[in-house]
Parts: sequence; C-alpha cells; structure tokens
Amino acid sequence: MIFLQDDTTKTAEEAIVNNEPFSWNNAGELILGKLGRWLDSFITNLPNIVLAIVVFILFIIASKYIGKLFNKVILKRVKQDSIRSMTVRVIKALVILIGFFFALGLLNLDKVLTSVLAGAGVVGLAIGLALQGTLNNTFSGVILSFLPNIQLGDWVETNGFAGSVVDINLRSIIVKGSDNNLVMIPNSKIIDEPFKNFSQTPRSRVFVNCGVGYESDLDSVRDMTIELIEKVFPQKPGEEVEFFYQEFGDSSINFVLRFWVDVTKNRDNLVAQNKAILEIKRLYDANDINIPFPIRTLDFGKNKFRSETLTISNKE
Repeated sequence: MIFLQDDTTKTAEEAIVNNEPFSWNNAGELILGKLGRWLDSFITNLPNIVLAIVVFILFIIASKYIGKLFNKVILKRVKQDSIRSMTVRVIKALVILIGFFFALGLLNLDKVLTSVLAGAGVVGLAIGLALQGTLNNTFSGVILSFLPNIQLGDWVETNGFAGSVVDINLRSIIVKGSDNNLVMIPNSKIIDEPFKNFSQTPRSRVFVNCGVGYESDLDSVRDMTIELIEKVFPQKPGEEVEFFYQEFGDSSINFVLRFWVDVTKNRDNLVAQNKAILEIKRLYDANDINIPFPIRTLDFGKNKFRSETLTISNKE
C-alpha cells in the first residue's frame, strides 16, 4: 500500500518533530495531509474493498444453503428439534466467520486478522472458564442426540430415577416417571453415570423369588413350576425357563425363577411378575405345596405369669 505525501505535509511534520512552537497552520496542514493519504489509500484499494464485500456477502448466502443441507442430510437421525436448530446455527456461524477472514485477507489486513484471532482466543478462553458446567452439559447433549442407545420415548433408569424420555435438549434430559412427574437430569450426568434402557431390547428376563416348605418334593416342585411358566409365558427359540434353588432359609427352601417376556418399560416387568406370582400361588394351593412364612410365638411361661400376677395383687 503506497501513500502519497506532498511537501506541505512533510514541512508540518518536520515542525512537530523539531519541537517548533505550535501553529494552527502546521496543525491544519498535518490534518489535511492525513486525510489526503487516507483518501488516496481508499481509492487505491477500492477494488479490493468491493471484492471483499462481495466475497463476504457470498459466504453469508452460502451459509444458509449449507445449513439447510446439513439439516436435511446429515442431521436426519437427530430427533430433537433444539439440537438440530443449534447445530445448524453453529454451522452457519462458522461459514460466515470463514468468509470474514477471507475478506480481511483480500484487504491485506494481516495484522488486523492476527489481532482478531488473538482476541477471539482470549474471549473464548474466558467464556469457557465462566461457563464450564453449562458447556459441559451442552456438548453432552449434542453427544446424546447422536447416540443410538437413548432416544425419545425410551424407558430408562439413571441417577436414581426411572421414566420415559420426553425430551433431550442442550442442557438436560427430561424423564417422565411412572408418577407422571417430570425429572430434569443434566446431560453430563447421563454421560458420566451408567443408565439402563428397557426399550432397546424387545425381550428381557423377569425374576421371581419364592420358597417352599422343607417337607416338599423339590424335584416335583421344580418340574411343576417350569411347566406352568412355559404355558403362561411361551418362550421363543433360544430362550428357556430357569429354576434354581438358592438357599436353606429359616422356614423355607428358597428359589429364583427366571423367564423371558416382552419388556420395553418397567411396567411390563411388574405385570409379568404379578401374573407369575398369581399363577404359582394357584398351582401350589391346588397341589398342597406349602409356601412357609416366619411365625413368632411369645411364651411367657405359666408359673412366671402367675407369680407376676400375685406380686401385683400383693402390691395392690
């Protein structure tokens, strides 16, 4: 970039450098000289300025079409509208930012470009430190939106809560529990903590614990119970009803029964357990199989009770 300088401007600048007395004429000449050089520089670089403006406008227009392309093609699998909208905005902002840097490059403003990048780095660092928790939840929400293991409508258990996923936004995942209340769990908690998803598998095992009396024929009880469950809950190929005796309890020999049913939420598990318990109780009642329960008998002793009564009577 070449600046033109006349003899008048040069004389005024030399007067200031030589610490000569202030003169309005010299000041006016210096100002006019500066304005003249700026005007000459503007006229000289006018084609670059126009080209930079055109390039920047083209990048703004391109950002809209690129955003639509990402929204239709790449973000098809993202069901959350908030995540899709935020992602498209970020993509548009990046395209416009690239266009801004191109425009500065066409104007040969390398120093300005370096200053802008340095300032953006400092500002980004400050914002990142101030919004560390928020940004963590935001990036976690973006990750969750692309994970196939959790989707809207899935029944999940995590962080001590269970319910159906009704929304995944940039801050939290919203779960509607069986009591119809909404629970907002920060996205970072879902990423960092384990969660159980009932809806990702169409079939799951159901566990039922029970016990029979010590006088029972254990082989007969096992065969009878397995036959009943296979009839009530038909098993698919590769599945089977499993019956295991576990321990000698205080009043019964305890066992666990495991079988497969269609489970996509916790309620399906409860329904299957309820049905199995009812059918097992009917079966055991019909075959005189005892399901013991602890009985506690309080024996004070006859003589002790009588002596305590006499003592009380004497006191009276």
